[in-house]
Amino acid sequence: MNKTINILKEGPITTIKLNRPDQLNAMDVELLTELNDELQKIKKDDSKILVLTGEGKAFSAGGDMKTMLQESDPEGFQKVMGIIKNIVITVYSMPKVTISALNGAAAGLGLSVALAADYVIAKEDAKVAMNFIGIGLIPDGGGHFFMEQRLGAVKAKQTIWEGKMMTAKEAQSIGLVDFTADQLDLALSHYLNKLQQSPLQSMITTKLIINNKQLPQLEEVLNQETQGQAKMRQTHDHKEGIDAFLNKREPQFIGE
Repeated sequence: MNKTINILKEGPITTIKLNRPDQLNAMDVELLTELNDELQKIKKDDSKILVLTGEGKAFSAGGDMKTMLQESDPEGFQKVMGIIKNIVITVYSMPKVTISALNGAAAGLGLSVALAADYVIAKEDAKVAMNFIGIGLIPDGGGHFFMEQRLGAVKAKQTIWEGKMMTAKEAQSIGLVDFTADQLDLALSHYLNKLQQSPLQSMITTKLIINNKQLPQLEEVLNQETQGQAKMRQTHDHKEGIDAFLNKREPQFIGE
């Protein structure tokens, strides 16, 4: 068991639980590093199904605000973005069927990572938001790629620009979430049982054929997100968004 993530292995199923419940599983450097390290190991093991979920009341509230403020130097920023890139590419290209089980809120980077999975299922009262815009940033963690895949280009842009917090049902209605359930554990257990009675090798081979074709595009998007995010972090609007967030007030953006 790690400090910031918990790993459970049951037969062909590996479950990763993000484990910073008091911080709504916000992704700091330690969690991102441990998650990346474990994913590299899991990628090579003999499990056939990977579940990503969170401890406590949230899947992940996104990037940890303290980490964002601390990683102000270009070298530290590039290191963190490199770890995020590895996580997303590994989940997306994982030779297993992957499921993100949203036990609660999935926002910002948390949602980007969740969308890297083959299936996204959510508790009905979970909240979902691609809300980088609220602090003057752009999606990272492949958010642009996954939103476009699921929503189409025009709707992806509009949804990112709006940054709206949606219910899981609303997210399902536009295609960001595949299934919702009142009792997530029961729904997940039912689906895992169904998968274990399926020809998983066939499913995984299909996944790899489709996802490997798209992988260069995902890598390019991740690179562009890193460049774009570095620029956004220097803007007046980002600094205003951070100050407004920390002081619990509405930001006053000026487009600069």
